[in-house]
Amino acid sequence: MNTTAVLTAMLPEHLLLLGIVLVIGLEIVGGRRASLAVAFVCVAAAAAAAFNLGLDGYAAAPFAGQFSVDRTTLLVKAMVLAFALPVLLMARDEFAGAEFPALLLSSLYGVCLLQSADSFATVFLGLELMSLPVYVLVMLAWRRPQSAEAALKYLVLGGTATAMFLMGASLLYGAGGSLAIDAFPRALAAGDGLARAAVVLIVLAFFLKAAIVPFHAWAPDAYEAASVPVTAYMATIVKAAVLLAALRLFGRAQLASPMLELVVALPLVSIVWGNLAAMRQPSLRRMIAYSSIAHAGYLFYALLGDPAGRLQSVAFYLLAYGLMNLLAFAALPAADDDVARDRLDNLRGLFHRAPFAALMLGLAMLSLAGIPPLPGFVAKFLIFRNVMTSGHTLVAVLGLVGSYLGIYFYLRVIQLMFMSPDAAVTATGRQRLAFGASVACIAAAVLVAVFPGWVIGQF
Repeated sequence: MNTTAVLTAMLPEHLLLLGIVLVIGLEIVGGRRASLAVAFVCVAAAAAAAFNLGLDGYAAAPFAGQFSVDRTTLLVKAMVLAFALPVLLMARDEFAGAEFPALLLSSLYGVCLLQSADSFATVFLGLELMSLPVYVLVMLAWRRPQSAEAALKYLVLGGTATAMFLMGASLLYGAGGSLAIDAFPRALAAGDGLARAAVVLIVLAFFLKAAIVPFHAWAPDAYEAASVPVTAYMATIVKAAVLLAALRLFGRAQLASPMLELVVALPLVSIVWGNLAAMRQPSLRRMIAYSSIAHAGYLFYALLGDPAGRLQSVAFYLLAYGLMNLLAFAALPAADDDVARDRLDNLRGLFHRAPFAALMLGLAMLSLAGIPPLPGFVAKFLIFRNVMTSGHTLVAVLGLVGSYLGIYFYLRVIQLMFMSPDAAVTATGRQRLAFGASVACIAAAVLVAVFPGWVIGQF
């Protein structure tokens, strides 16, 4: 084992691990108020390290067959780590202790491990390191009586996904004698029942983690019951990690029947059902949950497209989607009552009370709806263009039609903020660090919208 290669290739992970140790140490010595600042610095350093190594084209495999990095892997890590920075800024007024930063850093370690996994053993380790802290994060703020129930539901269904994944991996090993992720594309092309069962179980496990219909029941409850920073983390970073891990498994494999039908049917149902269900939600976080179900459908559609363009379309989509979701959560005005803060009716007349928050929320909703020239439009265009160029024109058209349903509930939020009388809100305000997070998100979104070609070319 080359020590230099291990230290360099795993530098982002080592910086996260350093952050975990420092945060726990601060808790022991009574410096817990500095925990979020330490976590922010360590995550920023990890993102910068991954970005610089990626731009330099660094590639290494310090643990051959288990863990490796290359330019694309490092840039993807930099993206998901950068998403965590606004989450930490939003959390400043929600969490005072070291529990939140310690759990967040632990989950981020799993996220980074997933992106470099070269075997199903490493994928499993990354998934569990990412997921287990999130189960606790859902009920950490404990502002609602539903938090424990939502966390339990998430835990049970997450455990189901883990069991399905492990069963699929064991069947895959039985069919091909290997746990390398390269065995998955070979199993896709195999015709025997054992390999097909393995592939289906693994794909369904990822569907459950990504909240694809009918495995989505945990998402609305967990998103609504969690605090705003935790919901933002689940909607952006956890979602991105799962989709990128699935993309790493599929590699450059071309889907064929019967897996093709599975990847067409369930994501399409997710697009339609997610958009329809979001229309009737009285809660912003619950609406975002159903919106994320629809967006997961768009992202899994990318697996139908040209293998050469999958990563670019998925990475750009996750970048645009993540920035806009983080912007929406960061711009959401503060309130003493978490339930009242979350109600869509309390956004009525927001433009007259908090113009900046209303403008930022409006831009986020328009981009998530895919309105040009915002980055969400470019992201959806890349996904559906890739699907159409692969010959799945009808599938792309059905997905586009389903995406139009989402325009209604996004515009509904804008109508409430700009064209409705003021709501009777007892306590609203603007958190300074959350304000900074929203400014950072909109600045990054502007760069992505102005230079989409450069961003796409990096992946």
